[in-house]
Amino acid sequence: MKPSITVAVSRVHLVRLVVISLSVRSLPVSGPDRLFDPAGGIGDDPLAGRDGSTAPEAVVYTDGACSGNPGPGGWAWVVPDGPYAAGSEPQTTNQRMELMAALAAVRAFSGPLLIVSDSTYVVHCFRDGWWEKWLRKGWVNAKREPVANRDLWEPLVEAVRERGNVNFRWVKGHSGDRWNDEADRLAVEAGTRQVDLSG
Repeated sequence: MKPSITVAVSRVHLVRLVVISLSVRSLPVSGPDRLFDPAGGIGDDPLAGRDGSTAPEAVVYTDGACSGNPGPGGWAWVVPDGPYAAGSEPQTTNQRMELMAALAAVRAFSGPLLIVSDSTYVVHCFRDGWWEKWLRKGWVNAKREPVANRDLWEPLVEAVRERGNVNFRWVKGHSGDRWNDEADRLAVEAGTRQVDLSG
């Protein structure tokens, strides 16, 4: 008689496996020996958000585009294999569109969120704590000048601080990252056509 192994998977564990497999598909893989981003900061539980919650962290790619700087521009966010949104402004700058993309993504999702952006302007603000200095100095930068784009920075910083479950990761733009390229495509289309897009 051959021994047999029976595996029982509860509905909850099956859902966790599906979510884990979806999360793993969206992570960049630089080689066969590296499946996870070591800078990811996620603990032992692959479903734990960086804020310690057990809700899965949504990964959202954002981008901004501008034809001329200033000029007509567009912004977009996209979830890998999921929803997306994009918008436009007739006279703007690339930095404003990068900020608008991040702000729109933060407003669109309530749970733990990882924003992946090719904008060092956005990512470094949170990585390096620029916003903390701005708040301490009354929205004045290191040159003692008013912070540019404060009308977008202020609600973004406020939302990120209030929630405590939003993280940022930089990705090199135009480097073949599928979802960064898709966010760029949507932002360019919205800016060129001056339309809102969603799906």
